[in-house]
Amino acid sequence: MEASQSLIELVTVAQSRAKADENRIVEILNLMREQDNSDAHVEELRKATVALELNAVNTFSLFEARMQHHFRRGPFSRKLKSLLLEAKKTNLANRVHQYYLAINVLKHGKGASYRELLNDPSSLFVVKPAEGIIPHDDDATSGLIDVTLSGFFDGLTSTILDAYYFLEKK
Repeated sequence: MEASQSLIELVTVAQSRAKADENRIVEILNLMREQDNSDAHVEELRKATVALELNAVNTFSLFEARMQHHFRRGPFSRKLKSLLLEAKKTNLANRVHQYYLAINVLKHGKGASYRELLNDPSSLFVVKPAEGIIPHDDDATSGLIDVTLSGFFDGLTSTILDAYYFLEKK
């Protein structure tokens, strides 16, 4: 992704990549239903899921980096949430916070963000219990947030774009 691209262009590229990963995941799951769950299919599914997770992390990180200039210093997502709450944009503030926590879990694994999501019944996505998840060396946090469910990536990007438009208008 080029530095000269706007945030909207970067999100559009990320959405296109996510759609390709999501289609591949559906295709692999269909093959696994029709055939045996071969090791090759399991590995392909793992790789496609990790690609989708990395795309989500990169997209949110780009959003934070591109929009940080709206705040002097400090934690971007917390400041954005506070600003949104002040503006009575409660729904958007909650979505930003939920996706911020999800991205933290995808980046860092179990921790405060993971525990907060587990204890939040209104979560926008599925948070999986850590038991039973077998991490690989290259994707140690993979699987804690189910990015493969329909709507995860679309929800992330619509939240990012809504927050972007809010910040650009202020």
